Amino acid sequence: VDGGTESIRAGVFDTTGNPLAYASTNYNTNFPSPGWAEQDPRDWWKALAVSVRKAVQESGIAAEQVSALAVDTTCCSVVALNDSGDPLRPALIWMDVRSANQAEQVADCEDPALRVNSNGKGPVSAEWMIPKALWLKQNEPEIFERAATICEYQDYLNFHLTGRLVCSINNVSTRWHFDFSEGKTSSKRSIPGSLLEKLELADLAEKWPVEVIRLGEVIGGLTKEAAEHLALPVGLQVVQGGADAQIGMIGLGVVEPGSLALITGSSHLQLGLSEKPFHGEGIWGTYADALLPGLHTVEGGQTSTGSVINWLKNLFGESDYSSLNRDAQNLPPGSEGLIVQDHFQGNRTPHTDPRSRGAVHGLSLKHGRAHLFRASIEGVAFGSELIFESMRENGFHPENVV
Repeated sequence: VDGGTESIRAGVFDTTGNPLAYASTNYNTNFPSPGWAEQDPRDWWKALAVSVRKAVQESGIAAEQVSALAVDTTCCSVVALNDSGDPLRPALIWMDVRSANQAEQVADCEDPALRVNSNGKGPVSAEWMIPKALWLKQNEPEIFERAATICEYQDYLNFHLTGRLVCSINNVSTRWHFDFSEGKTSSKRSIPGSLLEKLELADLAEKWPVEVIRLGEVIGGLTKEAAEHLALPVGLQVVQGGADAQIGMIGLGVVEPGSLALITGSSHLQLGLSEKPFHGEGIWGTYADALLPGLHTVEGGQTSTGSVINWLKNLFGESDYSSLNRDAQNLPPGSEGLIVQDHFQGNRTPHTDPRSRGAVHGLSLKHGRAHLFRASIEGVAFGSELIFESMRENGFHPENVV
């Protein structure tokens, strides 16, 4: 199962990894204010059932033949749940950057946990868990106090699938400032306690799921209610996944030091693996054990990429990209002087600026929609190259990019 920004997808695979069927179900994103982005977790749960049922049906296999289920989702979501595991408010999804002020408060702490943010020089991304949780405490204190659990999209699904409230080492290492280096194998030892105390946010640790599960480990079996919801067998093994893009590294075969994955979608991620930890300006990470034990993940990212292209398609009233691609292809590189900056929801790296916004520069009466479309694609591409440049400046030279 892959829970994305716009939909949740289910795929059925045989034991050698060959796909048998796919299904996708959309859900809505609400944008109450500029820089805000929310989804209703109950919509995820409903869409999950539709996708799983359809994928299994189209695969041609019996539900009893399914041997396991694993979930990856977008990360940097903040889901506030009551004692029963029901949402108290809409989730703040990854692209929500309302916590820009709180991210500055986090960066000002100068805590050792912040070395994964440009080697402590910051800024800290407003997308991450702690700034968003701090926003919730400062702006909706009654919700924060009532929340028995604050977790991720993935944790919410896994809880309702198995009845167990756990989190993924992948999410907490890359987005919660947990530290699994230097033999810190337990979640209690890896929690960024001093950072939370400096922010007067120590009570957040009491709301996080206690147990951290590594990728590929069994969380538990489907409960009776979940099995009925998905039309799958009771007790079916549910296995831990992680953040969608990082799990994509495994699917792309990026599992060796010196390799890098370019993950494209609504946003872009550039994710590489290193044998040794390192930190530097303009990059995120490295994160110890986030993907595979003993390896360190370096990260760059762009907040608005495919989402910008999709926005333009909708703005131009097109149902698909065929005519836009054709017209843009006929233009020369450089879009005849038109430049688009892809910061429509801020910049993730190398600047980590949630307040930065998209820009169109060099418009003239000669330019039409094809110029704007091509320039937007070029802007996304140059954003990726800037990230590769930052990685090289910090000593990471990938041997291959997938």
